[in-house]
Amino acid sequence: MKLLVQRVKSASVSVDGKEIGSIGKGYLVFLGVCNKDTESVADRMLAKLVKLRIFEDENGKTNLSLGDVGGAVLFVSQFTLYADCRKGNRPSFVDAGDPAHAEALYEYSVKELRTTYGLTVETGEFGADMQVSLVNDGPFTVILDSPELNIEP
Repeated sequence: MKLLVQRVKSASVSVDGKEIGSIGKGYLVFLGVCNKDTESVADRMLAKLVKLRIFEDENGKTNLSLGDVGGAVLFVSQFTLYADCRKGNRPSFVDAGDPAHAEALYEYSVKELRTTYGLTVETGEFGADMQVSLVNDGPFTVILDSPELNIEP
């Protein structure tokens, strides 16, 4: 599982010219799923995301978490996080999760962020052609990759 996390001042997502989700201060999170990912992997990745301290405190140090600043999450599925560009010039997506599996983990993750962590969560539309707008704060962008974090199924 991969989470591309951008600290934002604001972010929104639109489908067919209609805005379907927007937030102020918080995280724009793009989620990539592979077939070996499970709800257990998602649980550990979400815990890491929520505890991530990338907001500045009164001294300008990145010591505050999403909850500390009352931030929201715009959660968007993005299978292209599993693009393999090692051969040729056109990416391969064979490592991306099956759409049904990925959608189930996407929906599970949204539910967990809302219920377990009590966060305000806006979403994109799984599988849709989306237009995402953001004001990146910093800019500050990190990638959480489950194998690199030793989070395995």
